[in-house]
Amino acid sequence: MDRWNELADFYNGKKILITGHTGFKGAWITKILVMLGAEVTGYALNPPTEENLFDILELSSEVDSVIGDIRDLKHLKEVFDRVNPELVLHMAAQPLVRTSYEQPVYTYETNVMGTVNILECIRLSKSVKSFLNVTTDKVYENKEIDKGYVETDFLDGYDPYSNSKSCSELVTHSYKKSFLSNIPVSTARAGNVIGGGDFALDRIIPDCFRAAGNKTEVVLRNPKSIRPYEHVLEPLFVYLEILKKQCEDSGKYEGYFNVGPDDVDCIHTDELVAHFKKYWGDGFDFKVQSDGGPHEAGFLKLNCDKLKKVYNWKPVLNIEKAVSLSVDWYKAYYKGCDMKDFTKNQILSFLK
Repeated sequence: MDRWNELADFYNGKKILITGHTGFKGAWITKILVMLGAEVTGYALNPPTEENLFDILELSSEVDSVIGDIRDLKHLKEVFDRVNPELVLHMAAQPLVRTSYEQPVYTYETNVMGTVNILECIRLSKSVKSFLNVTTDKVYENKEIDKGYVETDFLDGYDPYSNSKSCSELVTHSYKKSFLSNIPVSTARAGNVIGGGDFALDRIIPDCFRAAGNKTEVVLRNPKSIRPYEHVLEPLFVYLEILKKQCEDSGKYEGYFNVGPDDVDCIHTDELVAHFKKYWGDGFDFKVQSDGGPHEAGFLKLNCDKLKKVYNWKPVLNIEKAVSLSVDWYKAYYKGCDMKDFTKNQILSFLK
């Protein structure tokens, strides 16, 4: 638990503002930061689904939770001025590819101008000492080739979600060079995260959980698409390390980083679902059926050598263990277990 103790020594008592704290990843990292003793302020819309991890963990009673729209600069600035955060983690986003085709304007407003707004608040703040913008593995121009994209590859996401996240990266780069030379700034381009507590539509593991609960088959639209799947705790602890270490030595640790699994764990979607079936057991199955939906990338890998070198990092879990932990969480939830304790134990066991 040396790593946990090091994080606790840093985060205990620190004021941190998280945008998007009511989302899937946001709720997980909020829970971690509460456990570490941080003073957390969250800024986000209401949880995006009726069933959601934020409410399951009853996090509104443990943090300063502000319901607000990241597009509302005036409101966001008021929260900054009240809180005076030392650390800022930007995760608020419209995060779904299919939704971005249906609502492109909203997607760009949220993902691009939302980034502008958070950076503008930082520009005008005297308290912020470290900033991390969480984007996505999909920021790169995807040429559908068998290589892991590196941080210097061309940024040009295809669909409105991916492209808006590419723009979010560029906005961050510009603010860093133009206004924030004295504040450490990084972005993290994470792969496809899985884990318990995700109830979003059009994500494969939540779809599997719902199908298993209803004893129906899950439909795979693109069974042979390859993605850098990783358990949600993998990137979250990277985010915490980046915020911490760049605050201590910006010259060495700030930058733009891919966060994903090793190549061996970049697998086809039908392989991921087969792992889910193995660990769920009876009552779950899947079928392949295209629904004629919009374009989605078929092949995507990340090269994470930069993160491994700069942070001496490596993934903790292989893909099979990541799926196993996800299934364990959903089964516990399905059985009515105390999910606050269960989630806490999964977090602590991750670092053992």
